[in-house]
Amino acid sequence: MPKPVTLKAVAARVGVTPAAASMALKGSPRISEATREAVELAAKELGYVPNAAGRNLRNRHAGAIALVVPNSSVHVFSHQYFMHVLSGMTIPAAAHDAQVIVSTNAETASGDMAYERIIRSQAADGIISTSSSIADEYIHRLVGTGLPVVLLGNYPDLPEAVTIWIDDTAASRQITEHLIAGHGCRRLLHVAGSLDHQTGIDRRQGFLDAARAAGVETADVIEGDMNEESGAAAMRTAIVDGSLPYDGIVFANDDMAVGALPVLRDAGIRIPEDVRITGFDDFGVARLTTPDITTIRVPAQEIAGIAAETLFDLIANGRHDNSSQRLPVSTTYRHSCGCTPDNA
Repeated sequence: MPKPVTLKAVAARVGVTPAAASMALKGSPRISEATREAVELAAKELGYVPNAAGRNLRNRHAGAIALVVPNSSVHVFSHQYFMHVLSGMTIPAAAHDAQVIVSTNAETASGDMAYERIIRSQAADGIISTSSSIADEYIHRLVGTGLPVVLLGNYPDLPEAVTIWIDDTAASRQITEHLIAGHGCRRLLHVAGSLDHQTGIDRRQGFLDAARAAGVETADVIEGDMNEESGAAAMRTAIVDGSLPYDGIVFANDDMAVGALPVLRDAGIRIPEDVRITGFDDFGVARLTTPDITTIRVPAQEIAGIAAETLFDLIANGRHDNSSQRLPVSTTYRHSCGCTPDNA
Protein backbone atom coordinates (compact mmCIF):
# COMPACT_ATOMS: atom_id res chain seq x y z
CA MET A 1 0.00 0.00 0.00
CA PRO A 2 1.26 3.58 -0.67
CA LYS A 3 2.81 5.48 2.21
CA PRO A 4 0.65 8.15 3.86
CA VAL A 5 1.43 11.83 3.32
CA THR A 6 3.54 13.17 6.18
CA LEU A 7 3.26 16.38 8.15
CA LYS A 8 6.76 17.20 6.89
CA ALA A 9 5.45 17.19 3.30
CA VAL A 10 2.63 19.58 4.26
CA ALA A 11 5.08 21.89 6.00
CA ALA A 12 7.40 21.86 2.99
CA ARG A 13 4.53 22.80 0.69
CA VAL A 14 3.84 25.93 2.77
CA GLY A 15 7.44 26.70 3.70
CA VAL A 16 7.12 26.37 7.47
CA THR A 17 8.53 23.93 10.00
CA PRO A 18 6.66 20.68 10.81
CA ALA A 19 6.13 22.02 14.34
CA ALA A 20 4.48 25.17 12.96
CA ALA A 21 2.34 23.09 10.61
CA SER A 22 1.22 20.91 13.52
CA MET A 23 0.27 23.95 15.59
CA ALA A 24 -1.58 25.44 12.62
CA LEU A 25 -3.68 22.32 12.19
CA LYS A 26 -4.49 22.35 15.90
CA GLY A 27 -5.61 26.00 15.71
CA SER A 28 -2.87 27.35 17.97
CA PRO A 29 -3.14 31.13 18.59
CA ARG A 30 0.62 31.32 18.11
CA ILE A 31 0.13 30.78 14.36
CA SER A 32 -1.18 33.57 12.14
CA GLU A 33 -4.50 33.19 10.37
CA ALA A 34 -2.85 33.35 6.96
CA THR A 35 -0.41 30.56 7.83
CA ARG A 36 -3.15 28.42 9.33
CA GLU A 37 -5.23 28.74 6.16
CA ALA A 38 -2.22 27.94 3.98
CA VAL A 39 -1.39 24.83 6.02
CA GLU A 40 -5.00 23.61 5.99
CA LEU A 41 -5.16 24.10 2.22
CA ALA A 42 -1.88 22.22 1.70
CA ALA A 43 -3.07 19.37 3.93
CA LYS A 44 -6.28 19.08 1.93
CA GLU A 45 -4.50 19.22 -1.44
CA LEU A 46 -1.95 16.58 -0.44
CA GLY A 47 -4.49 14.30 1.24
CA TYR A 48 -2.78 14.51 4.64
CA VAL A 49 -4.40 12.53 7.44
CA PRO A 50 -3.36 13.71 10.93
CA ASN A 51 -1.16 11.17 12.64
CA ALA A 52 -3.65 10.43 15.40
CA ALA A 53 -6.46 9.68 12.95
CA GLY A 54 -4.25 7.65 10.67
CA ARG A 55 -2.65 5.74 13.52
CA ASN A 56 -6.00 4.98 15.11
CA LEU A 57 -7.55 3.82 11.86
CA ARG A 58 -4.55 1.57 11.27
CA ASN A 59 -3.97 0.26 14.76
CA ARG A 60 -6.93 0.61 17.07
CA HIS A 61 -10.21 -1.24 16.62
CA ALA A 62 -13.32 0.88 16.38
CA GLY A 63 -15.40 -2.23 15.79
CA ALA A 64 -16.87 -0.83 12.58
CA ILE A 65 -16.30 -0.59 8.85
CA ALA A 66 -17.60 2.24 6.69
CA LEU A 67 -19.37 2.41 3.35
CA VAL A 68 -18.42 5.76 1.83
CA VAL A 69 -20.50 7.03 -1.10
CA PRO A 70 -19.68 10.55 -2.38
CA ASN A 71 -23.32 11.25 -3.28
CA SER A 72 -26.32 12.62 -1.43
CA SER A 73 -28.19 10.35 0.96
CA VAL A 74 -31.31 10.80 -1.18
CA HIS A 75 -29.40 9.37 -4.16
CA VAL A 76 -27.99 6.49 -2.14
CA PHE A 77 -31.20 5.34 -0.50
CA SER A 78 -33.28 5.62 -3.67
CA HIS A 79 -31.13 3.15 -5.64
CA GLN A 80 -31.39 -0.61 -5.16
CA TYR A 81 -27.67 -1.03 -5.87
CA PHE A 82 -26.70 0.52 -2.55
CA MET A 83 -29.23 -1.60 -0.66
CA HIS A 84 -27.62 -4.72 -2.13
CA VAL A 85 -24.16 -3.43 -1.20
CA LEU A 86 -25.22 -2.75 2.38
CA SER A 87 -26.83 -6.16 2.64
CA GLY A 88 -23.67 -7.81 1.34
CA MET A 89 -21.47 -5.96 3.82
CA THR A 90 -23.55 -6.75 6.90
CA ILE A 91 -23.05 -10.51 6.80
CA PRO A 92 -19.20 -10.45 7.05
CA ALA A 93 -19.44 -7.51 9.44
CA ALA A 94 -21.67 -9.48 11.79
CA ALA A 95 -19.27 -12.43 11.61
CA HIS A 96 -16.45 -10.09 12.67
CA ASP A 97 -18.66 -8.49 15.36
CA ALA A 98 -18.43 -5.13 13.60
CA GLN A 99 -20.92 -2.43 12.72
CA VAL A 100 -21.44 -0.91 9.26
CA ILE A 101 -21.42 2.89 9.05
CA VAL A 102 -22.70 4.75 5.98
CA SER A 103 -21.19 8.10 5.09
CA THR A 104 -22.74 10.23 2.34
CA ASN A 105 -22.72 13.90 1.38
CA ALA A 106 -25.35 16.45 2.27
CA GLU A 107 -25.05 17.60 -1.35
CA THR A 108 -23.26 15.94 -4.25
CA ALA A 109 -21.19 19.11 -4.73
CA SER A 110 -19.49 18.59 -1.35
CA GLY A 111 -17.24 15.82 -2.58
CA ASP A 112 -14.88 15.60 0.36
CA MET A 113 -17.44 15.38 3.17
CA ALA A 114 -18.16 11.66 2.98
CA TYR A 115 -14.46 10.77 3.09
CA GLU A 116 -13.29 13.32 5.63
CA ARG A 117 -16.10 12.58 8.06
CA ILE A 118 -15.01 8.96 8.44
CA ILE A 119 -11.26 9.59 8.48
CA ARG A 120 -11.33 12.38 11.03
CA SER A 121 -13.96 10.81 13.27
CA GLN A 122 -11.85 7.65 13.62
CA ALA A 123 -15.16 5.78 13.77
CA ALA A 124 -14.21 2.92 11.44
CA ASP A 125 -11.31 0.50 11.07
CA GLY A 126 -11.52 0.48 7.28
CA ILE A 127 -13.44 1.86 4.33
CA ILE A 128 -15.33 0.49 1.34
CA SER A 129 -16.08 3.15 -1.26
CA THR A 130 -18.20 3.08 -4.40
CA SER A 131 -19.70 5.34 -7.08
CA SER A 132 -17.05 8.03 -7.19
CA SER A 133 -16.76 10.02 -10.41
CA ILE A 134 -13.69 9.81 -12.63
CA ALA A 135 -12.85 13.40 -11.63
CA ASP A 136 -13.07 12.67 -7.89
CA GLU A 137 -9.68 13.72 -6.52
CA TYR A 138 -10.61 12.59 -3.02
CA ILE A 139 -10.71 8.90 -3.92
CA HIS A 140 -7.06 9.18 -5.00
CA ARG A 141 -6.21 10.85 -1.71
CA LEU A 142 -8.10 8.23 0.25
CA VAL A 143 -6.14 5.41 -1.38
CA GLY A 144 -2.93 7.40 -0.92
CA THR A 145 -3.31 7.55 2.86
CA GLY A 146 -2.36 3.88 3.16
CA LEU A 147 -5.46 3.20 5.28
CA PRO A 148 -7.42 -0.06 4.77
CA VAL A 149 -9.57 0.75 1.73
CA VAL A 150 -11.43 -1.40 -0.80
CA LEU A 151 -13.03 0.15 -3.88
CA LEU A 152 -16.08 -1.29 -5.64
CA GLY A 153 -15.77 -0.87 -9.38
CA ASN A 154 -13.21 -0.42 -12.11
CA TYR A 155 -10.53 2.17 -11.31
CA PRO A 156 -8.01 2.07 -14.20
CA ASP A 157 -6.23 5.18 -12.88
CA LEU A 158 -5.64 3.55 -9.48
CA PRO A 159 -3.74 0.32 -10.20
CA GLU A 160 -2.39 0.31 -6.65
CA ALA A 161 -5.88 0.22 -5.13
CA VAL A 162 -7.63 -2.91 -3.85
CA THR A 163 -10.70 -3.28 -6.07
CA ILE A 164 -13.66 -5.64 -6.51
CA TRP A 165 -15.39 -5.21 -9.85
CA ILE A 166 -17.22 -6.62 -12.85
CA ASP A 167 -16.22 -6.17 -16.49
CA ASP A 168 -18.92 -3.68 -17.52
CA THR A 169 -17.45 -3.34 -21.00
CA ALA A 170 -17.59 -7.07 -21.74
CA ALA A 171 -21.08 -7.42 -20.23
CA SER A 172 -22.49 -4.53 -22.24
CA ARG A 173 -20.88 -5.89 -25.39
CA GLN A 174 -22.42 -9.31 -24.68
CA ILE A 175 -25.96 -8.07 -24.30
CA THR A 176 -25.65 -5.80 -27.34
CA GLU A 177 -24.41 -8.76 -29.39
CA HIS A 178 -27.51 -10.66 -28.25
CA LEU A 179 -29.77 -8.03 -29.83
CA ILE A 180 -27.70 -8.05 -33.02
CA ALA A 181 -27.03 -11.77 -33.51
CA GLY A 182 -30.01 -13.18 -31.64
CA HIS A 183 -32.71 -10.84 -32.91
CA GLY A 184 -31.31 -9.15 -36.01
CA CYS A 185 -31.34 -5.60 -34.63
CA ARG A 186 -29.48 -3.17 -36.91
CA ARG A 187 -30.58 0.26 -35.70
CA LEU A 188 -29.37 0.54 -32.12
CA LEU A 189 -29.54 3.10 -29.34
CA HIS A 190 -27.65 3.04 -26.06
CA VAL A 191 -29.04 5.04 -23.14
CA ALA A 192 -25.84 5.49 -21.16
CA GLY A 193 -25.23 6.13 -17.51
CA SER A 194 -23.48 9.31 -16.41
CA LEU A 195 -20.33 9.56 -18.49
CA ASP A 196 -18.39 11.16 -15.65
CA HIS A 197 -18.44 7.72 -13.99
CA GLN A 198 -16.36 4.75 -15.12
CA THR A 199 -19.41 2.49 -15.14
CA GLY A 200 -21.15 4.73 -17.67
CA ILE A 201 -18.03 4.92 -19.82
CA ASP A 202 -17.40 1.16 -19.77
CA ARG A 203 -20.99 0.17 -20.55
CA ARG A 204 -21.09 2.64 -23.44
CA GLN A 205 -17.81 1.25 -24.75
CA GLY A 206 -19.12 -2.30 -24.73
CA PHE A 207 -22.17 -1.22 -26.73
CA LEU A 208 -20.03 0.62 -29.30
CA ASP A 209 -17.57 -2.28 -29.59
CA ALA A 210 -20.37 -4.73 -30.40
CA ALA A 211 -22.08 -2.37 -32.84
CA ARG A 212 -18.88 -1.60 -34.72
CA ALA A 213 -17.80 -5.24 -34.89
CA ALA A 214 -21.16 -6.16 -36.43
CA GLY A 215 -21.19 -3.18 -38.78
CA VAL A 216 -24.69 -2.09 -37.79
CA GLU A 217 -26.23 0.86 -39.64
CA THR A 218 -27.01 2.95 -36.56
CA ALA A 219 -25.38 3.02 -33.11
CA ASP A 220 -26.43 6.18 -31.27
CA VAL A 221 -25.88 7.16 -27.64
CA ILE A 222 -27.99 9.34 -25.35
CA GLU A 223 -26.55 10.07 -21.90
CA GLY A 224 -28.82 9.42 -18.94
CA ASP A 225 -28.38 9.52 -15.17
CA MET A 226 -29.25 5.98 -14.02
CA ASN A 227 -32.74 6.95 -12.83
CA GLU A 228 -36.21 6.37 -14.24
CA GLU A 229 -36.77 9.98 -15.26
CA SER A 230 -33.62 10.06 -17.38
CA GLY A 231 -34.78 6.91 -19.15
CA ALA A 232 -38.11 8.56 -19.88
CA ALA A 233 -36.36 11.74 -21.04
CA ALA A 234 -34.14 9.73 -23.37
CA MET A 235 -37.20 8.16 -25.01
CA ARG A 236 -38.87 11.53 -25.45
CA THR A 237 -35.69 12.65 -27.23
CA ALA A 238 -35.44 9.49 -29.34
CA ILE A 239 -39.06 9.47 -30.56
CA VAL A 240 -39.40 11.71 -33.61
CA ASP A 241 -42.84 12.60 -34.96
CA GLY A 242 -44.40 9.73 -33.06
CA SER A 243 -42.02 7.07 -34.36
CA LEU A 244 -38.84 5.50 -33.07
CA PRO A 245 -35.93 5.12 -35.52
CA TYR A 246 -34.46 2.16 -33.61
CA ASP A 247 -35.20 -1.54 -33.46
CA GLY A 248 -33.03 -2.20 -30.38
CA ILE A 249 -32.23 -0.20 -27.24
CA VAL A 250 -29.55 -1.10 -24.71
CA PHE A 251 -30.13 0.69 -21.39
CA ALA A 252 -27.17 1.06 -19.02
CA ASN A 253 -29.37 0.04 -16.09
CA ASP A 254 -32.83 -1.33 -15.37
CA ASP A 255 -34.16 1.87 -13.76
CA MET A 256 -33.77 3.80 -17.01
CA ALA A 257 -35.40 0.97 -18.95
CA VAL A 258 -38.34 1.02 -16.55
CA GLY A 259 -38.68 4.79 -16.99
CA ALA A 260 -38.78 4.35 -20.75
CA LEU A 261 -41.64 1.83 -20.81
CA PRO A 262 -44.62 4.19 -20.29
CA VAL A 263 -43.22 6.72 -22.79
CA LEU A 264 -42.92 4.02 -25.44
CA ARG A 265 -46.35 2.66 -24.55
CA ASP A 266 -47.98 6.11 -24.79
CA ALA A 267 -46.41 6.57 -28.25
CA GLY A 268 -47.93 3.27 -29.38
CA ILE A 269 -44.53 1.61 -29.71
CA ARG A 270 -44.76 -2.08 -28.86
CA ILE A 271 -42.10 -4.07 -27.01
CA PRO A 272 -40.65 -6.33 -28.37
CA GLU A 273 -42.61 -6.21 -31.65
CA ASP A 274 -41.46 -2.70 -32.65
CA VAL A 275 -38.35 -2.33 -30.51
CA ARG A 276 -36.39 -4.79 -28.41
CA ILE A 277 -34.88 -3.48 -25.17
CA THR A 278 -32.42 -4.67 -22.55
CA GLY A 279 -31.35 -3.42 -19.13
CA PHE A 280 -28.48 -3.96 -16.75
CA ASP A 281 -28.27 -4.91 -13.02
CA ASP A 282 -31.28 -7.20 -12.32
CA PHE A 283 -31.80 -5.93 -8.79
CA GLY A 284 -35.49 -6.85 -8.79
CA VAL A 285 -37.58 -4.32 -10.70
CA ALA A 286 -36.79 -5.79 -14.14
CA ARG A 287 -38.87 -8.91 -13.49
CA LEU A 288 -41.93 -6.94 -12.32
CA THR A 289 -42.61 -4.82 -15.42
CA THR A 290 -44.77 -5.60 -18.45
CA PRO A 291 -42.99 -6.86 -20.39
CA ASP A 292 -40.33 -8.07 -18.01
CA ILE A 293 -36.84 -6.92 -18.97
CA THR A 294 -33.92 -8.91 -20.34
CA THR A 295 -30.91 -7.76 -18.36
CA ILE A 296 -27.39 -8.42 -17.12
CA ARG A 297 -27.40 -9.72 -13.56
CA VAL A 298 -24.82 -7.93 -11.40
CA PRO A 299 -24.00 -9.84 -8.17
CA ALA A 300 -23.81 -6.65 -6.10
CA GLN A 301 -24.47 -8.36 -2.78
CA GLU A 302 -21.76 -10.94 -3.46
CA ILE A 303 -19.33 -8.21 -4.57
CA ALA A 304 -19.93 -6.29 -1.35
CA GLY A 305 -19.51 -9.42 0.76
CA ILE A 306 -16.15 -10.19 -0.85
CA ALA A 307 -15.14 -6.55 -0.44
CA ALA A 308 -15.94 -6.66 3.27
CA GLU A 309 -13.98 -9.87 3.82
CA THR A 310 -11.09 -8.37 1.86
CA LEU A 311 -11.27 -5.25 4.00
CA PHE A 312 -11.10 -7.28 7.22
CA ASP A 313 -7.99 -9.01 5.83
CA LEU A 314 -6.42 -5.61 5.18
CA ILE A 315 -7.30 -4.43 8.68
CA ALA A 316 -5.80 -7.53 10.27
CA ASN A 317 -2.78 -8.10 8.04
CA GLY A 318 -2.12 -4.85 6.21
CA ARG A 319 -2.33 -6.64 2.86
CA HIS A 320 -4.48 -8.95 0.75
CA ASP A 321 -3.36 -11.57 -1.76
CA ASN A 322 -5.59 -10.30 -4.59
CA SER A 323 -5.45 -6.55 -5.15
CA SER A 324 -8.00 -6.78 -7.98
CA GLN A 325 -10.85 -9.30 -8.08
CA ARG A 326 -13.22 -9.45 -11.06
CA LEU A 327 -16.51 -11.25 -10.62
CA PRO A 328 -18.52 -12.79 -13.47
CA VAL A 329 -21.98 -11.63 -14.52
CA SER A 330 -24.79 -13.50 -16.26
CA THR A 331 -27.65 -12.61 -18.60
CA THR A 332 -31.27 -13.08 -17.58
CA TYR A 333 -33.43 -13.44 -20.71
CA ARG A 334 -37.01 -12.17 -20.55
CA HIS A 335 -39.73 -10.91 -22.89
CA SER A 336 -38.52 -7.34 -23.57
CA CYS A 337 -36.05 -8.53 -26.21
CA GLY A 338 -38.35 -11.19 -27.62
CA CYS A 339 -36.92 -14.04 -25.56
CA THR A 340 -38.33 -16.30 -22.90
CA PRO A 341 -36.18 -18.38 -20.56
CA ASP A 342 -36.95 -21.38 -22.75
CA ASN A 343 -35.87 -19.94 -26.12
CA ALA A 344 -33.02 -17.55 -25.21
